[in-house]
Amino acid sequence: MVAALALTRTEMAGAHGGRVVALFDPNALIDAIARSGDRDAFAKLFDHFAPRLKGLLLRSGAPPELAEEVAQETMLTVWRKASLFDPAKASAATWIASIARNRRIDIARRDTRLRLSQVYEILDEDEPERPDDLLYGAERDALVRSAVSELSVDQLRVVELAFLQGCSHQEVASRLSIPLGTVKSRLRLAMAHLRGRLEDLR
Repeated sequence: MVAALALTRTEMAGAHGGRVVALFDPNALIDAIARSGDRDAFAKLFDHFAPRLKGLLLRSGAPPELAEEVAQETMLTVWRKASLFDPAKASAATWIASIARNRRIDIARRDTRLRLSQVYEILDEDEPERPDDLLYGAERDALVRSAVSELSVDQLRVVELAFLQGCSHQEVASRLSIPLGTVKSRLRLAMAHLRGRLEDLR
């Protein structure tokens, strides 16, 4: 991802007398945003990096809506946290790629938790109503969210594919490009954790 995002000089520079004069300096643009909230600088940074982020996410298998969301939220984070960028520690492309990676993980975790909560709602649809349903439902939802939040990203992903999308263990392994044994191990750990934490719901 970083390599693709870093294609700046060859695309945005002109050669003069054997010298390469850079016309696009992401470090300077981020600095301008941090110092004065320079909207023109942000527009240039957005126009350069947002399409690249979206394209990379699409090529990595992300749905178009997710790719668009991650790209936009990444650039908004750049706007809000420009003052935290340190060119001595990482290049602009590396920093922005790191933000994008973290946003994708956060969104995947959020969406997976939502779908898992919906599964419990579906399972409860046929139960008879009780006077304390509202209280019970609130307590149940809080317990489910808490239990799911404790799963690792890897465990969440295999649970989603196996139980919410109906994939076989072999299909999960193929989709995630991991060994079948790893799929079974992650599922076993995830379900053991959920069973233990949700014992009170039975």
